[in-house]
Amino acid sequence: TIMSKKILIAEDSSVLQNLMKKILGQTSGFEITAVKNGVEVMTSVQEHDFDVILLDINMPKLNGIDCAKQIRALDNEAKKNVPIIAITGNAMNMTEAEFKAVGINEFVPKPINFDALIAVVTKCLKK
Repeated sequence: TIMSKKILIAEDSSVLQNLMKKILGQTSGFEITAVKNGVEVMTSVQEHDFDVILLDINMPKLNGIDCAKQIRALDNEAKKNVPIIAITGNAMNMTEAEFKAVGINEFVPKPINFDALIAVVTKCLKK
């Protein structure tokens, strides 16, 4: 069921991370893992299976774009095809086409509209 889905949240802001955990975990019943940088994302992805990854684009150590590229380059079919949702204040001024080019499926702009976030996550989980 959609309720038992596992979501990885990569966000270096504790405030945003906690809000997303609360909204997606408590409201929607998803199982949440949260990390603060791209290096932790890659470790988590290699150790666990996720149904969706929420990826902040501006993260320390390894940004969301590089993360997405590394995930898409993994050998494991299931892991490399997990839906990735970018979360971005779009400081990098990237277009939707540029996001798609690195394998990002959807993106949610900051400030985050949580209804939109839930809708996008749900859409990705139904694919």
